[in-house]
Amino acid sequence: KPSLIFMGMWFGGNTILIYLAGLRDVPVSLLEAAELDGANALRKTWHVTLPMISPVIFYTLIINVIGYFQYFTEAWVLTATRDGAAGGPLNSMLFYAMYLYQSAFQLFKMGYASAQAWVLFAIVLIATGLLFRFSGWVYYRSEE
Repeated sequence: KPSLIFMGMWFGGNTILIYLAGLRDVPVSLLEAAELDGANALRKTWHVTLPMISPVIFYTLIINVIGYFQYFTEAWVLTATRDGAAGGPLNSMLFYAMYLYQSAFQLFKMGYASAQAWVLFAIVLIATGLLFRFSGWVYYRSEE
């Protein structure tokens, strides 16, 4: 499984670009005001920068949670064999999306795979709903 983590790091570039766009949107006037008030770099980051980019952090959190529930390609590439079996030794890398794929296209249990897809949808919906429910830490500035 460390190889999956290493492969997953390649997708971190997209997240970094989103964070960079969010950091460019932080008003310089707020950082200057914090500096005039005597805030050091750590305080400016904690009390100015992080609250201003909290919507960006929340967005990337939601996108990554949804993406990890649908984790398929990397595990398939690492464990698929010529006969179509995948999952690795003792199915150690048999993720839910891969199991759904095997049910539908290798075992031809379309009804069962459809039910699995609905369960995956419900799990993602609940996880996303919980993230939104506990998103009180996200600061949305108003345009005045």
